[in-house]
Amino acid sequence: MATVDPEPLDLPAIVHPPRISVTPPPIVIPRLDLPAEDGIPMETPWHRSAMNLLIDQVHWQLRGRTDYYVGGNMFIYYGTDQARTWSYRGPDFFFVDEVDGTRERRSWIVFEEAGRYPDVIVELTSPSTADEDHGPKKTIYERTFRTPDYFCYDPFQRLLEGWHLGQRTLYRKLKPNERGWLWCEALGLWLGLWEGRFQNQQAFWPRFYDREGNLILTEAEAERQRAEAERQRAEAAETEIARLKALLAKQNSTSPPSDEQTST
Repeated sequence: MATVDPEPLDLPAIVHPPRISVTPPPIVIPRLDLPAEDGIPMETPWHRSAMNLLIDQVHWQLRGRTDYYVGGNMFIYYGTDQARTWSYRGPDFFFVDEVDGTRERRSWIVFEEAGRYPDVIVELTSPSTADEDHGPKKTIYERTFRTPDYFCYDPFQRLLEGWHLGQRTLYRKLKPNERGWLWCEALGLWLGLWEGRFQNQQAFWPRFYDREGNLILTEAEAERQRAEAERQRAEAAETEIARLKALLAKQNSTSPPSDEQTST
């Protein structure tokens, strides 16, 4: 029996709908009304002054730059859950490099700072905070913040300690130099003790020194130093003028009389 091939069906072409590229909306973290500090005063007036001294030193050392931020006794928020519970108190001093330093901040909110954490932290300890500074805070700075340089200073024992984040991403305790200073890699400065007067208080203070061992000044100290140098230059000039006048007077008194004077 002969077979007949079926006629091809005249079907309409299948038209695929155009692909629509849908970009998901960006994730927006709601703006939280976060407190800047807990309202608890620092342990002593010394603690407040020591914090200000460290901040003032960094500002003067980095004068002319606007790509850093330095603060103290401010909350640092590093997660929305932690922020909502207000569960963390900020360090006494911290420094963050390569950020917009012109923007005013009441607290440091990591998820609004492109994920940036402090590069340097200093805690000014006291009997009521020493355990926390060496325990929970140190663990957070090491494992969550990944802060390269962390220091603790106990003014009651005059004990300065420091740690640097090593290659194994764990804190390695720093060894002091012959002066008892500790190297701060992030700032390129030494941190050591200085005995002197600051804000009407005579005491030992943690202060920064440059690589050569020179004390980093505050702006006020630099201005006083400039004024003192100017005063000394003025006094030296007055002394020299007085010396020259005395020398000239002596020469005039000992010089022989002129012919005109003898003829009279």
